[in-house]
Amino acid sequence: MTKLQVAIDLLKTEDAIALATKVAPYIDIIELGTPLIKSEGLSVIRAMKDAFPDKKVFADFKTADAGALEAQMAFEAGADYITILGATGDATILGAVEVAKKFNKGVVVDTIGVKDRVKRAQEVIELGVEFVELHAGLDEQADPNYSIQVLIDEASRAGVPISIAGGVNSKSIEAVQRSGAVVAVAGAAIYGAEDPAAAAKGLKEALTESVA
Repeated sequence: MTKLQVAIDLLKTEDAIALATKVAPYIDIIELGTPLIKSEGLSVIRAMKDAFPDKKVFADFKTADAGALEAQMAFEAGADYITILGATGDATILGAVEVAKKFNKGVVVDTIGVKDRVKRAQEVIELGVEFVELHAGLDEQADPNYSIQVLIDEASRAGVPISIAGGVNSKSIEAVQRSGAVVAVAGAAIYGAEDPAAAAKGLKEALTESVA
């Protein structure tokens, strides 16, 4: 079944943990957004892993260089996954993958900014990454013509383990699962909801019901 990942794009550790506490019963992966890590540093990774040792902690570094070094930093701080940008060179991805193997952790390639996401996803899977995030960032989503259907269609064609991030909500979650995505990443649909726990529960139930 498709796993549910919450992307926490808050700026304070205490706020991130408070949100995670509300939604933890319904999510599989806790993503610490790039702004949160830049604001709070590596300590937020350790704090989150200590608070939720049974959850996978996803450090959204969006690394573009020094893949081995930044992967080591993330994994030593308690992360289970680190993101490397798909737009960077293969050497950076390979360096991170090599370190991930030593820690028994995972590298996720983020395709934000990549023109041909399907092609790059297929390429980087061969490098040993765990899955590829087909990602439309906030700026891309702000385009009035943007539709998550683009990512859903790409996921269906990719033929490799992928996650989808960029507008996952109650209206799109079932289509995301049908695309074959191994992870559905919900950000604003959860942290921006009036009741984040109810929102996360609804998304999880939609994933569960669609495979029943």
